[in-house]
Amino acid sequence: MRRQRILFVCMGNICRSPTAEGVARTLAETRGLAARFEFDSAGTHDYHVGRPPDPRARAAAAQRGYDLSTLRARQVDASDFERFDRILAMDRDNLALLRKACPDEQRGKLALFLGFSTRFDLAEVPDPYYGGPEGFERVLDLVEDAVQGLLDDPSP
Repeated sequence: MRRQRILFVCMGNICRSPTAEGVARTLAETRGLAARFEFDSAGTHDYHVGRPPDPRARAAAAQRGYDLSTLRARQVDASDFERFDRILAMDRDNLALLRKACPDEQRGKLALFLGFSTRFDLAEVPDPYYGGPEGFERVLDLVEDAVQGLLDDPSP
């Protein structure tokens, strides 16, 4: 069986999308599903390319057992639309940017990440960058739930 390749996308790839990548890797491993998936993350903007996730994101994730320390920000590039099976945006603005850049034949791969949430009636993961620690905790709550839904989803 071919691994399902999933790309998480936010604006700068230092808060929400690397959190989703780290949570997805850990939960897939914990559930014995790691061989079925390949996870990555990227940003629609190049603000932080090469940098590690925000220290607040790393700290909040570490408190829940997720290690984001090896991740580095990168920007979405044209090859991602071909390479990944699903490209999941954290919010509508980034989804719109992805749609503009995506070839027509690949647009079916694009979606909002929180579409996989089972506990929250929200469409977007809020950007915690300009707020306090509680924003990073909220992101983790939303991401953990949506990742569980994603791992449970039978469609490729």
